[in-house]
Amino acid sequence: MGGFRSRSTSGDKNSGDKNSGDKRASSQGGGRGHADRRRGGGQSGYRRKSESHRKERADARDTRGSGDVVRDLVLSVLRQVSSGDAYANLVLPKALTRAKMSGRDAAFATELTYGTLRAQGLLDAVIAEAAGRPVSRIDETVLDVLRLGTYQILRTRVDDHAAVNTSVELVKANGEEKAAGFTNGVLRSITRTPAKKWLAKITADLGDPVEEIALQHSHPRWIAGVFNTALGGTEQTPAADLEEALAADDARPLVHLAARPGQMSGEELALVTGGDEGKWSPYAVYLSEGNPGSLPPVQDGLASVQDEGSQLIALAVTRAQVDDDAGRWLDLCSGPGGKTAFIAAWGSGDGVTVDAVEPAEHRADLVRKATDGLPVRVHVGDGREPRSVDGLDVPAEGFDRVLVDAPCTGLGALRRRPEARWRKTADDVPPLVSLQRDLLRAALSVTKPGGVVVYST
Repeated sequence: MGGFRSRSTSGDKNSGDKNSGDKRASSQGGGRGHADRRRGGGQSGYRRKSESHRKERADARDTRGSGDVVRDLVLSVLRQVSSGDAYANLVLPKALTRAKMSGRDAAFATELTYGTLRAQGLLDAVIAEAAGRPVSRIDETVLDVLRLGTYQILRTRVDDHAAVNTSVELVKANGEEKAAGFTNGVLRSITRTPAKKWLAKITADLGDPVEEIALQHSHPRWIAGVFNTALGGTEQTPAADLEEALAADDARPLVHLAARPGQMSGEELALVTGGDEGKWSPYAVYLSEGNPGSLPPVQDGLASVQDEGSQLIALAVTRAQVDDDAGRWLDLCSGPGGKTAFIAAWGSGDGVTVDAVEPAEHRADLVRKATDGLPVRVHVGDGREPRSVDGLDVPAEGFDRVLVDAPCTGLGALRRRPEARWRKTADDVPPLVSLQRDLLRAALSVTKPGGVVVYST
């Protein structure tokens, strides 16, 4: 169910080791319901530390790592995502490149990273049940290790013994030696219950069929509720298509590459990389595995990593019918620059200049890097007031083509940003709706009669 792998019910595979964890798990587990533990109840135990204590532990980390280079890399990415609000799809490729990791190791690291982040809500529920306390009372580093270990136990073919032992070594290597026994006990406890029974256990007391489906497919309840409403379901009667929709939203995506228009075709990129040509964009190529950052076309700026849907948005900007196009194009929300580079490359042979507006300086730098060598002028400012943006010269008649790739919740891209589902709440939506409306109005105000505005979110 929901991606859980089939497991035997006996748990005999590692029985010699598991007995050593029984006392820890039973003494920590109490007998309290998982709902209480997730709300903040439960017994005292290995808790989150103060900032000073965490720094001391960080200083004590074994710089040699745990001895497992793949899991060391995965944990480093998980820690950046958990503690630094980083995005895995940006951090992981850089980490793989620095480590010169490729082939099966890179594929395994990618699966462990994205899988652990994607299933976080479900993993936390299982960990809380096995540990006998809410995850909020577990040290952050230890919790990331437990999530990684639990994901391997429940959703991969990694041997239980390897998943547990490597997790214990990760804890030790990251300055948390005192938590080694706790980590061992929790994970051993998890290995003794088959995956399907874990799902039944953590959903038994919910009394909410939509939340049960949400947990099974690794979505927060509020997102599943939005899906359910859109599909015609009710609070107590999930829509017939809800499970299928959430499962599709949770599916592992292929890597999509975009050939740079004017420099390489999708067919050429597929031949060079060994990938498959895209179905919808003539510049798209699908890769099933590997580190795209190590590919020569990407390193040489002839291609980039870009979802095929994003390519279609950029193509819509370039292909829409415009009366007397003078080559003055505007990207009103340009960061991090993928679509900006695409439309600029498309129009570069026709004398097009793209003005790119981005309110955050660090994201404006990303736009500059993405569009290096292309006819793009980057401006830092508020797209809601384009005439007040420093350096942006709005033509008297208006821009010919304007792209409004508006800031949004990112819920349409959860497959590629698995951690986003656990960061967003329903309260994030209304302010974004207001911002989107203001940006669209601003775009229309600076577009010439007969011009085109492409709005995407």
